[in-house]
Amino acid sequence: MEGWILWLIAAGILLVVEMFALTFYLLWLCIGSVAAALVSFLFPDAIILQVVVGSAVALVLTVFTKPLAAKLRGSRGFRDTGVEIVGRQGIVVEAIVPGRYGQVKVGGDTWSATSAQALGKDEAVMVIRRGNTIIEVERWGDGY
Repeated sequence: MEGWILWLIAAGILLVVEMFALTFYLLWLCIGSVAAALVSFLFPDAIILQVVVGSAVALVLTVFTKPLAAKLRGSRGFRDTGVEIVGRQGIVVEAIVPGRYGQVKVGGDTWSATSAQALGKDEAVMVIRRGNTIIEVERWGDGY
């Protein structure tokens, strides 16, 4: 199989995984793979050049878009709804055992959640911390 086809397959896989992760880091690797595919198409025997070009493109995109993303998030009109979730009350949809994930409904959204406490279904909880896609909760009323 041609090398450029393998690079495009890798780019496609990275793009699909990025759609689920929403981090943009895999998107930059995807674009790097596309650049490597182009080099592979033009210079099929230069494998090291393909890897170097793909890596350089991904690295440059990662380094230079980080400040841009921070600027966009800080711009007027941008609203990260996940930040507002801390301190809100929710209901346990799927029981949470310490060290394992459960699910909590906060407002109209359902989140994967962890807790230091064992929490049963339909218990009221408060969000105390938020990661990218996972929240940490405590039983409602414990110190509130």
